[in-house]
Amino acid sequence: QVQLVESGGGLVQPGGSLRLSCTVSGIDFTYSSYIMSWYRQAPGKQRELVASITRGGKTTYSETVKGRFTITREHAADTVYLVMNMLNVEDTADYFCKVRESHFPYETYWGQGTQVAVSE
Repeated sequence: QVQLVESGGGLVQPGGSLRLSCTVSGIDFTYSSYIMSWYRQAPGKQRELVASITRGGKTTYSETVKGRFTITREHAADTVYLVMNMLNVEDTADYFCKVRESHFPYETYWGQGTQVAVSE
């Protein structure tokens, strides 16, 4: 059974940093190609894409986090990280890990989420 487990969330002061981790199990990365992404959802707002990375290492970022956040993945492609620097109050949200096949049938899996709170 496919499982995505996030960790690394917590409370941090404005201007601080956090590193989120997402470990994937139940997927054979030697046979399939996946895009790994981080999404976030703040209270009263829709879930939004924060960053994504392909098997080849191509990255994309939302305009609000570009230059502050960095997404990386291990060589085995079973773990993805999100390094968040210069955090501000607007970054407060639940952060979710997602993996999606880069080919048919485009299977998608979500993690349970980890909380990030930026406050004094």
